[in-house]
Amino acid sequence: MFGWNTEKAKASVLAGLVALSLVGCGASPSEVIERASRVAESASATTSEQASVTDEQTNATAKSADSSAMVTAVNASSDGAMNTEDLFTDRDLTQEADLAEATSITVKSGEDVSITKEGTYVVTGTANNVTITVDVDSSEKVQLVLDGLSITNDDSAAIYVASADKVFVTTVEGTTNTLCVTGTFAVDGSTNVDAVIFSKDDLVLNGLGTLNIESTDNGVSCKDDLKITGGTYVIECQADALEANENVLVADGNFSITSNKDAIHAEYDEDNTVGNVYIAGGTFDIAAASDGIQATCVAQIDGGSLQINAAEGIEGTYVQINDGSVNISASDDGVNATNKSTISTPTIEIRGGVVDITMAAGDTDALDSNGNLYISGGTVTISAQYAFDFDGEAELSGGTVTVNGEQVTTIQNSMMGGGMGGGMGGPGAGGMGVRVDDMGAGMGGFRGDMSDMSDSVSG
Repeated sequence: MFGWNTEKAKASVLAGLVALSLVGCGASPSEVIERASRVAESASATTSEQASVTDEQTNATAKSADSSAMVTAVNASSDGAMNTEDLFTDRDLTQEADLAEATSITVKSGEDVSITKEGTYVVTGTANNVTITVDVDSSEKVQLVLDGLSITNDDSAAIYVASADKVFVTTVEGTTNTLCVTGTFAVDGSTNVDAVIFSKDDLVLNGLGTLNIESTDNGVSCKDDLKITGGTYVIECQADALEANENVLVADGNFSITSNKDAIHAEYDEDNTVGNVYIAGGTFDIAAASDGIQATCVAQIDGGSLQINAAEGIEGTYVQINDGSVNISASDDGVNATNKSTISTPTIEIRGGVVDITMAAGDTDALDSNGNLYISGGTVTISAQYAFDFDGEAELSGGTVTVNGEQVTTIQNSMMGGGMGGGMGGPGAGGMGVRVDDMGAGMGGFRGDMSDMSDSVSG
């Protein structure tokens, strides 16, 4: 779908590779409303910054036939690891649906809804055991406008996209919508429909209202691209909260996520050259038992405010932070670049933004790369016994890096073993010594550019 930016991005790549094919319900109403309000309030600090976007930062010029409709602008890096051009269409970014020819649907308990024709559908009502199924031609688009909708199911998805070109799920301003599944998900033939919102094709979540999701498995699962460009989301689930085979792409939104697995997950087990997470804006409050963000290929942060409490904060083959505020509390690794894909040597690259990492005690690493580690900008603050662990090369060429209260001027591998983190560091090392198993080791590697394989995205 899209490739690496070829003009300026520093990329650490394996020789010979030519492209990156990136392509309920137990809470009371008052608790739900209170939690959603907290999420909305936490977003206010970053709203003005995200609304003021320069021409250079904007990778999508949002236009709408309805000039009064709210449109999200995208704060994107022009030279990041990923090519972000045309990731979001105008319709993706428009937060209010055109209702001129919309069809109204009121859900009723025990009566499934089948949508077989392209169009816009306003869905309202409160019901149990209802699945809204979208099954249209692969060239057609459907927009589901949630206007105070509440569905509680025992064992099936509330929204199931069986076939479409793209489906929009849009929340109406001022409304609270609730979708939850309380039991074990039933299998639909050969398809394991294991999420409250499950889509086989491109899915866009947007709008100006609130969507609450509770699940005994995944929250939102998309077998293609999952895009989120607006709205407030409160998600509690036993598995992944937001997942996609291809890409999870976020332009904006307010998120409160509690996950017993990963909060944001992009992976396709049959192809390790896809599976990317891109965040250009939004406010995130994440509590995850496993990873806050996990990408098979690239995890790129270009903006937003992220508060992540997880075993691992961010994991991917190539992790790049260009802007935004990233606050991580982790019990394993803060940021981890590992061999999940053949698209690149594992690399952590911090070029801007404010990054604050607090690690639990023990054999944990704040920045852990199985390849290379580069810091060229931003403000990085680390509180950890072991700040840096890398197997390739490391370079600190810009920005401000503070480790345990001391500003450092070089990146040195942390020392193996407990209780000695402050004893063997050289000048400017911030008390971080050298791991015994890293002495004399290193993969080397180089940084270069991949060819641009970007395709335009249809509306």
